[in-house]
Amino acid sequence: MASAWWPCLVLALLSGLAASGFPRSSFRLLGVSLPLFILWVVDGIEVYSTKINSKVTSRFAHNVVTTRAVNRADVAKEVSFDVDLPKTAFITNFTLWVTIDGITYPGNVKEKEVAKKQYEKAVSQGKTAGLVKASGRKLEKFTVSVNVAAGSKVTFELTYEELLKRHKGKYEMYLKVQPKQLVKHFEINVDIFEPQGISMLDAEASFITNDLLGSALTKSFSGKKGHVSFKPSLDQQRSCPNCTDSLLNGDFTITYDVNRESPASVQIVNGYFVHFFAPQGLPVVPKNVVFVIDVSGSMAGRKIQQTRDALLKILDDMKEEDYLNFILFSSDVTTWREHLVQATAENLQEARAFVKTIEERGMTNLNDGLLRGIGMLNEARENHRVPERSTSIVIMLTDGEANTGVTNPEKIQENVRNAIRGKFPLYNLGFGNNLNYNLLDAMALENHGFARRIYEDSDADLQLQGFYEEVANPLLTGVEVEYPENAILDLTQNSYQHFYDGSEIVVSGRLADEDLNSFKADVKGHGAINDLTFTEEVTTEKITLWSGAVPSTFSWLDTVTVTQDGLSMTINRKKNMVVSFGDGVTFVVVLHQVWKKHPVHQDFLGFYVMDSHRMSAQTHGLLGQFFHPFDFKVSDIHPGSDPTKPDATMVVKNHRLTVTRGSQKDYRKDASVGTKVACWFVHNNGEGLIDGVHTDYIVPNLF
Repeated sequence: MASAWWPCLVLALLSGLAASGFPRSSFRLLGVSLPLFILWVVDGIEVYSTKINSKVTSRFAHNVVTTRAVNRADVAKEVSFDVDLPKTAFITNFTLWVTIDGITYPGNVKEKEVAKKQYEKAVSQGKTAGLVKASGRKLEKFTVSVNVAAGSKVTFELTYEELLKRHKGKYEMYLKVQPKQLVKHFEINVDIFEPQGISMLDAEASFITNDLLGSALTKSFSGKKGHVSFKPSLDQQRSCPNCTDSLLNGDFTITYDVNRESPASVQIVNGYFVHFFAPQGLPVVPKNVVFVIDVSGSMAGRKIQQTRDALLKILDDMKEEDYLNFILFSSDVTTWREHLVQATAENLQEARAFVKTIEERGMTNLNDGLLRGIGMLNEARENHRVPERSTSIVIMLTDGEANTGVTNPEKIQENVRNAIRGKFPLYNLGFGNNLNYNLLDAMALENHGFARRIYEDSDADLQLQGFYEEVANPLLTGVEVEYPENAILDLTQNSYQHFYDGSEIVVSGRLADEDLNSFKADVKGHGAINDLTFTEEVTTEKITLWSGAVPSTFSWLDTVTVTQDGLSMTINRKKNMVVSFGDGVTFVVVLHQVWKKHPVHQDFLGFYVMDSHRMSAQTHGLLGQFFHPFDFKVSDIHPGSDPTKPDATMVVKNHRLTVTRGSQKDYRKDASVGTKVACWFVHNNGEGLIDGVHTDYIVPNLF
């Protein structure tokens, strides 16, 4: 999803809601961030509630962050609400409310210049006003400055959405929790719904022991639904039994993955589709990697040591079929070897010795360093120095801006683009904050890679290793996702340089015919051994879903989910169809297959109702009238016409019936064999048990 960008806005409450004349007071910052979640104490300001509610459906997260505070001082206080959002997230709503004397007033959005003037005026008068700022084109930080009048309450509510990406075989939601004070009502609630079914779900916190975490954390998953709840009490938040400061200071992480019975799945919602693709078990494609490393003077100290540590660990993970080289740039450019070399045991040992000698010096000739690395990969391919079925990657690490050689960012970007010519990806790692990250980001994106910021913390070497692990195992190259031209409109990106193990390709688009559910998706790519094609078909043969007079048809070969008007229908390839609607009402239609050449039996469908107690007591029909308990009594058990099946008398619905003991198969737990259960059989087509007569429930023609 593209990131949104907001100009500076104001949410101001300027209609004389508080008495004028309150002086501005000194303050410390109060903030909330997600995933960097921070609250700072402000004298007189009590944060009494912080809630994060997330709903994830098909990898798409809808997040609402709500913080409530009250100014208990007798003067106005100025505080700030800070949110550092993921780069792939986008804000869909921000609301600020102020409550005075029990009455809640919403904020009003103003233009930038008007906002600034009105905010400054309100602050000088002790009134409540908020100023919204968004810094950075990618919305890395979202800030709201609020002047809270004496005795007033303020509520911040931020809504943002994000498509979760799969890394190393898991989807991850990450929160850095730092309240800096005890919060009376603190909770994180995450609900996950995945049509493919959830295969694993976990949550962990780095700031709390497992014993304490266990009592504050709830996590569960079953079938398609998962839930995580973190609600520490005030005592659980304390850093010690009698302390007033909080121990909530660290990382809270939720990870999960979905079932993958086939490489791909397609979901269709109201004329749009999403295609997920993540094959498993493919051999790894050999890679040719050039590491372009900034060794300018600014890398001195811990940065260069962490870089060496990370490179040594990366060398341990190189495979023998891989090729590599190191390019070092400062005022000039040096290389470890003249050409790429294979990652043999001997060459890796020499590479480790070289990495240990890397030291900082000189200025930053970023342009020449990158061009040398790109040229080396081009030369290796042209002169057949690397395997034909291999892929090339450039990984650059820098901590500063170019200050020698070519220094114009636009020219560097042009030079790199012309050198790579779309043949392989460029990954840029920006170390620290004193660099032109926008240039790194733009260069990587237009060359089929991405940029990653490496933070100057004690674990920077682990951050570098973690990035490498994401790109260390390419399974496919030159991936193309193809759809019929006349069936699809407004398609997102559908070609990729690489598909890496543990990741996922996601393509979405709009159907040309809103009611169309018949198309074929082909995913083609080059593997380590041969070229591969994966086909996902949505056909028009076996299953029909009607919306009014409009039919949608599918096959039992599909893996597809359709959601429309509160109803969800999922086909699990060759197994079952699940229909859900309302508050958890679910039907399962199981495909029972028999031997194709069986002389008598044919494939049949079993219809099962899950959680039937959730359905209305007014539900009728052959099955509906029995979804809720009814009174009956069985007595007078005696031998029947069949010695193995006794008869009895059943009193039900004021009718006295003769029933016979027998057995039936229940296929809910075992779809292929079923479970034998004992039951009473009612005679005469259920007369006296069912309402009306049996012919009321017979469909004259199924086809």
